[in-house]
Amino acid sequence: MAAAEPSRVKAALNFSVPPIGERAYISTHTDQSTGKFKTSVVQEEKEVLIENLRGKEDTVNLDTAGFQFFKAPAVHKSFANNEEVEKEYYPESIELLKKLTGASKVVLFDHTIRRRRPGQMDDSPERRQPVAFAHVDQTTEASIARVHRHLPADEAPELLKKRFQIINLWRPISANALDHPLTLCDYRSVDPEKDTFPVALVYPDREGETMGVRYSEKYQWKYLRGMTPEEIVLIKCFDSQQDGSVAIFTPHTGFTDPTTPHDAPLRESIELRALVFYD
Repeated sequence: MAAAEPSRVKAALNFSVPPIGERAYISTHTDQSTGKFKTSVVQEEKEVLIENLRGKEDTVNLDTAGFQFFKAPAVHKSFANNEEVEKEYYPESIELLKKLTGASKVVLFDHTIRRRRPGQMDDSPERRQPVAFAHVDQTTEASIARVHRHLPADEAPELLKKRFQIINLWRPISANALDHPLTLCDYRSVDPEKDTFPVALVYPDREGETMGVRYSEKYQWKYLRGMTPEEIVLIKCFDSQQDGSVAIFTPHTGFTDPTTPHDAPLRESIELRALVFYD
């Protein structure tokens, strides 16, 4: 007889503490001695309760919580290299995002395949590990900059006059994500002004801006235990509709689930990042 699904788990998550007297930044240059990115942001570990939404998936959606689960098997299944992903997985994912959101235009601007390898220090683009601290991918300024960066100059101004979002499409690949799953914070439990702060993301040739997430006792963390490669979660990273009627973003992070079976395959996943436009 199979063990019952846990309704919630207690786990440690990492939160960000902004620096005093200097700007918050993360550099994409790794420190050769540690293999980690250089940063002025300190992480603090806090124990939280994380609710398993298996069987209760319909209690959250993009507008209320900032994330939404769907059953959506992919035609492309190998995820062997970036060229295949862009040629085969991108087109079907664009159509899927349009169908699920009602968007009129979807532009995928990048993707990351993550394969957890404990002890591996190299976190180069081809060997990405799951992110292990709560964060939001884009600030408002960075989101607008993305539109200008990825859309033709004659299209961007008109598109920015209407509602647009940045949404990540996240999916396990090769096996169920029992190991180091993804947890997401219900936007309804977040104070967007007090709980987050901008963090400069410093690349060799440019800067982006992400958001650090401070710890709060009010957060309501959720996950879908054992997500399969046939299941996806849409993660809202930004919404230009900021009148208080919908979720603007979703803090999220990978975490160590104490109920993970000891023989579970190491987590492998892909996330696509999309600019999503509405008429």
